[in-house]
Amino acid sequence: IKMNVDNFRIRNATLSDIDTLANVEAQCFPVKEAATRESIAERVKFYPEGFWLLFDGEKLISFVDGLVTDNPNLEDIMYEQAAMHQPNGAWQMIFGVNTIPDYRKKGCAAKLINAVIENARKNKRKGVVLTCKEKLLHYYSQFGFVNEGISDSTHGDVLWYQMRLTFK
Repeated sequence: IKMNVDNFRIRNATLSDIDTLANVEAQCFPVKEAATRESIAERVKFYPEGFWLLFDGEKLISFVDGLVTDNPNLEDIMYEQAAMHQPNGAWQMIFGVNTIPDYRKKGCAAKLINAVIENARKNKRKGVVLTCKEKLLHYYSQFGFVNEGISDSTHGDVLWYQMRLTFK
């Protein structure tokens, strides 16, 4: 399918998006790694502005989410403790980059990651932090993220690497 991601719109989450977000999350991550509907609902309640949703028409095709904190490292507890969100925190965390299968490798995730980076800069954060699997280190490095090595995360019983984009 030929598509122009420039025509897709981005907006923040609302409570009415929870079921759709949970559905997309379930398509993108194995059960042990995916956020539950309850966890997504809690996150949307505490920080709807920490969700960037990409739509093709009315269809949610991709989203990125994460809280803001003064803690410089992404810790597993943050996934479940939405109340840890600090609206004026120094670091924007990225918990998940989700794109439904039919829209992968077409620039959807990149459009959202760039929107998150732009938002973090605009809000005078120190930078953006994420964890990823080894096979994605190269992908995130193209946005300026630097690999800080293996993270302490045991999320989903997977080996995660922490990456950081620090603003100058």
